[in-house]
Amino acid sequence: MKPGMVYLVGAGPGDPGLISEHARRALKNADCVVYDFLANAGFVDGLSCELIYVGKEGSAHTMKQEDINRLIVEKARAGKTVVRLKGGDPFVFGRGGEEAEELIAAGVPFRIIPGISSFYSAPAYAGIPLTHRDFADAFEVVTGHRRADAAAGEDINFPDFDDKKTFVFLMGMKNLGYIAETLIAEKRFPADLPAAVIMWGATARQRVAAAALADIASEAARQGLAAPAIIVIGRVVALREKLRWFDSLPLFGKRIVVTRTREQASVLSEKLAALGADVVEFPTIRIARRGDLSDLRAALADIGSYRWIVFTSQNAVSIFFDELAAAGMDARALAGARIAAIGPATANELRVRSINPDLVPAEYVAEAVIDAMKTVGVAGSRVLLPCATEARAALADGLRSLGATVERIHLYDTVVPDTIDPDALADVRDADMVTFASSSTVRNFFAIVKESRAQFACIGPITADALKELGHDPAVVAPVYTIDGLVDAISGHYEKY
Repeated sequence: MKPGMVYLVGAGPGDPGLISEHARRALKNADCVVYDFLANAGFVDGLSCELIYVGKEGSAHTMKQEDINRLIVEKARAGKTVVRLKGGDPFVFGRGGEEAEELIAAGVPFRIIPGISSFYSAPAYAGIPLTHRDFADAFEVVTGHRRADAAAGEDINFPDFDDKKTFVFLMGMKNLGYIAETLIAEKRFPADLPAAVIMWGATARQRVAAAALADIASEAARQGLAAPAIIVIGRVVALREKLRWFDSLPLFGKRIVVTRTREQASVLSEKLAALGADVVEFPTIRIARRGDLSDLRAALADIGSYRWIVFTSQNAVSIFFDELAAAGMDARALAGARIAAIGPATANELRVRSINPDLVPAEYVAEAVIDAMKTVGVAGSRVLLPCATEARAALADGLRSLGATVERIHLYDTVVPDTIDPDALADVRDADMVTFASSSTVRNFFAIVKESRAQFACIGPITADALKELGHDPAVVAPVYTIDGLVDAISGHYEKY
């Protein structure tokens, strides 16, 4: 069998925005992903290919390097496209060179996709530049531990002191005290030289300890810092207090749960993460398209008889237009109807399909549609309302009270996902805030998670009412019922403290 292809891929330091487009494409097309502890778990979430975790946490190895090498070769020889996903860059203390040598020996083709290394990105997220014209015109990167098969007496390759250099030690937390003592005693590093330890750099879990070199080990221990972390030594460390930006973001360090469907979570997750939040995606709903859509097909066959079509969600738009296309029609078939949409997201979903809605109420709730319809007049009109089975009856009832004939057609159900990630569930129970973008997410969340110490944030009053019905008070209710409005309201809530 012709061997497959192996991609040795750098996942970057942890921030999901710092992985390359080339790497994302490789992951999307992979048959098998072999991934490490330091590769953000979010990169493999949702992938349908074979996933194999081979992480190394300090001295605890899931799989020995020799076994990882054999595994990669084995999968490739089976004709698979394999992504070997590593934290940082595969060629910067990532043993990517060794794995590449093994692939060459086995006759397996490979490609290298570099990643952003932690040795400079973690300090950048901590506000520490490795070079600065006034402090350092060079830097040196050193491994902070010996290889497992090192000869007796072999030691860390300690650098000589240079006042114009910055020194970065990777994988050195276990030896932090020894590194500091040796640099001072044997390499003439000043005891008061600024030093920092950056744990989980470039992630929302980032923590930084800064002190004089002589005191950095005790300070890191006092703050409870541990691997994974990097050590930065040099005069540039003194710039941290002036240049720190990441851990000054309004949501930095707050663990916030996003309960939307996996497909819809990304927008909210990205906006929260951009403000420093540690985002946990915990889908509490799954959109289950109804198997019997004969009512919709009948309505489409008579589409010219409707004066209004009212869409209440992006999902309704998507399913409606899928069926429209299946019937051999397109947007031109709706020329005789006026279109209403609740909320900008639903309106934008229509615009993607070349429909500019005639009515988008200022408030994104059913009651606002009804008020707007009073103005335009719908008495005697036939109104099509494609929606979720669980959608509130208020809209249909309100339109009927205005004299309209309403046909409410159920396109999908919002159901609890088939599987729940136990790791995500543990993170949810330890969260600071849980976000809800619909009443369904509220109900399903509490069907899964019986108790939570978190505060709750709702996209609007209808969702907040669903929360209150279950005996919980929202800490945040967005005054603007959009994802942006929800993010702004959460940010404002934490800025008060």
